[in-house]
Amino acid sequence: MGEPHWVNSFWDDELWLPPNVTWKDLESTEIVQYANFYDLWLPIPAAFIVMSLRILIERYIFRPFGVHLGLRPHRHRPAPPNSILERQFHKSPRVSHDDITVLATQAKMSTRQIERWFRKRVAQDRPTTLEKFAETGWRWLYYSFMFVYGLVCLWDKPWLWDIRHCWFHYPRHPVPQGVWWYYMVELSFYWSLAISQFFDVKRKDFWEMFIHHAITILLMSMSWTCNLTRVGTLVLVIHDCADILLEAAKMCKYTNYQTLCDIIFGCFAVTWIVTRLGVYPSWILYSTTIDAPQIVEMFPAYYLFNGLLSMLLVLHVIWTYFILKILYKAFHTGKTEKDTRSDSSAITLSSNPSSSLEGEENHNKQD
Repeated sequence: MGEPHWVNSFWDDELWLPPNVTWKDLESTEIVQYANFYDLWLPIPAAFIVMSLRILIERYIFRPFGVHLGLRPHRHRPAPPNSILERQFHKSPRVSHDDITVLATQAKMSTRQIERWFRKRVAQDRPTTLEKFAETGWRWLYYSFMFVYGLVCLWDKPWLWDIRHCWFHYPRHPVPQGVWWYYMVELSFYWSLAISQFFDVKRKDFWEMFIHHAITILLMSMSWTCNLTRVGTLVLVIHDCADILLEAAKMCKYTNYQTLCDIIFGCFAVTWIVTRLGVYPSWILYSTTIDAPQIVEMFPAYYLFNGLLSMLLVLHVIWTYFILKILYKAFHTGKTEKDTRSDSSAITLSSNPSSSLEGEENHNKQD
């Protein structure tokens, strides 16, 4: 039985590949391995392996390390059980004065007791500083490992040194085993972020970050499907390096190493500006926009892919504005306060989980 007509239409060669190239031209052999769309299913179950690894690393490496640095492991004292107040809390954790008055009558409590209960209930769901430190440590370890792996994987590849090799002989680009693993591990990580969001403590930017992870997966999947893996690996390396410093700064913030936090955050800001506003547009976007059309015949999927890459630059500019605001405040207050990128809708190839450089001093006291 043949495939449905809509399936054939969706996978039309003219949509996904340059003119005069068909899917048969990109079928793997015993000698040459190309990107295979069906490989994109592998990262989904692999995401659960990544989540298991995260749990082990957080529990047995970064939690003990955080305790050693002085973070307290206990959680906030829970609010007393109260079904009336609990129902209201699940409707909205923020209550007006009128709501408090009504609840006080229903629960037979004073308004002050109602306010205290809601404060405790909100704090009860808030992750402790130790939990945030362990989660940040996991991301720092992941970004560090993958950035080094990416450099090692690409060091002997011609497209790292001359980006035009991303387009020479395209799309007949065999996928080396190292690049295959690079893509599969990165995709597994982003799938794990998207899935674990539903089990982690919910944050205020839940849906923004979920959309971010979804679009990241879409962008990587498109580059794999169209065999644009060479430029895809360059984008991954560019986007991983700055996040190593950001996660390190957060770890210092959580453990009250404020001076070290400020220094690392300053290094992060410089690295961010150099890579995201310098290298990314002048090297990668220039090549995808100027070099590629001169070497490769264009096709519809490429325009969408390049459009998504261009969107990243717009977001980089927006996030840079917030980063510079943090640095400006740091010069006036003497410390970094917040990385507001996590409060913005985020679409990037770097993981930007919902954590930020906030004034953690108060949280540490509460913990």
